[in-house]
Amino acid sequence: MILVNGEPMQHISVLDRGLAYGDGVFRTLLLRAGNAVAWSLHYATLMADCARLKLPCPAEDLLQEDLSRIAAQAPDCVAKIIVTRGVGLRGYAPPAHPICVRIVSSSVLPCYPQAYLDDGIVARVCAMRLARQPALAGVKHLNRLENVLARSEWQDADIAEGLLLDTEDQVIGGCMSNLFIRQGKTLLTPALSHSGVAGVTRARLLARAPQLDLRVQVQVLTLPMLLAAEEVMLCNSVIGIWRVRQLGDTHWYGAQYTPALRTLLEQDID
Repeated sequence: MILVNGEPMQHISVLDRGLAYGDGVFRTLLLRAGNAVAWSLHYATLMADCARLKLPCPAEDLLQEDLSRIAAQAPDCVAKIIVTRGVGLRGYAPPAHPICVRIVSSSVLPCYPQAYLDDGIVARVCAMRLARQPALAGVKHLNRLENVLARSEWQDADIAEGLLLDTEDQVIGGCMSNLFIRQGKTLLTPALSHSGVAGVTRARLLARAPQLDLRVQVQVLTLPMLLAAEEVMLCNSVIGIWRVRQLGDTHWYGAQYTPALRTLLEQDID
């Protein structure tokens, strides 16, 4: 199902600024038994991202109504919320009083190999480097061309994800995921002050990991630091959390904290 401003349809205006300029934001989340997992945090993040782009954010009750209609047809699915600045005249100047467009859609849950959970995944380092733009850093905006080009770098089905560095060679995350590494009892994730997307699952793990007596730290990470880590993990709202077992010639053996962190995510669904 696809809802545009609450109405079932599969088209928007060709003059929509989301199409013309990537002028908008989005969120991807899971519906489980008709309930939006971590909804409060998703909506708070959507509001924050809209504010960063000076977009009016749709009212929470409107989005909840859209999600309820989605859930009636697909109680277990991936839901996506898109907010664009709506129709505008040609040119970059945004309309003074935008009439934003909200799009809520569903898609089937992806079927990843069980081995991804049991044994971990193989990842690669992408050649694409992320530009540094503090004004947009952390925001899940609609212009994701860097991720598209990075993902186009490989067709090997054995590689589940690609890791992205920025133009200063700092590790930022995956094409579709946020990154954590573990050193002893410290769980580190890259600082996203210049680029990258601050995902909801990243925020959930930062909040919940101390329950496992793990210290959490947000800081600059480099590739040598990643390769020297005891455990490397990738996360997003759809996959939950995956352990990386191989990156190039580097191998990690045995899941130590990843299963426990996955359990925390599965228990923390509000």
